[in-house]
Amino acid sequence: MHTFADLARALNRSAVYLRGLQTRFVLPVLEGAAYSDSYLAFLRTVAFLRTFGVSEDALLRLWHLETKLLTLLHVDSTGSPTWFLDACGQSKHRKRRLLLTNHDLGVAIPSRVVQLGLNFGAALPELFAGKEMGEDALRVLEEYLIALGTIRRNVGDELPHICSAVSFARRLVPQTAPRRSGASGPKK
Repeated sequence: MHTFADLARALNRSAVYLRGLQTRFVLPVLEGAAYSDSYLAFLRTVAFLRTFGVSEDALLRLWHLETKLLTLLHVDSTGSPTWFLDACGQSKHRKRRLLLTNHDLGVAIPSRVVQLGLNFGAALPELFAGKEMGEDALRVLEEYLIALGTIRRNVGDELPHICSAVSFARRLVPQTAPRRSGASGPKK
């Protein structure tokens, strides 16, 4: 478990920047050493994607689509206050996982197949199905896939520039300089 200061240090980001992320992504603010490795993994993913030039607006859109999809699939019924982060950092079945929440959908993404009857909670079923209430998991998945495709293209376009920047940085920073563990770039 990590403190908020540990998160800032591990991500090489200021506390103000991380607080802003917590606010904009509507993440729980915890006290003391209560931040899990999965919470850190989520923030690290956001920091990496921002490094690749993915806008925060694009990430917020993807985040809302992922959490909406997981809500429609009843993943939110686990009782955890960080249910949407609990799979972050998992590495098995990478092609079946959503990008930000890292939740395993059970099928390769992109896929148009989702088991709509999945219910991860033991709560009583709704009177009407989600589709009848206007919430269609397949529609949300389609929107998610479009947003994910845009992010993947943006990262792919930026990758050669990042590789060149890393090469430049290696020439700029003496190899004898001590490396800070967990550093992921300049403070923002």
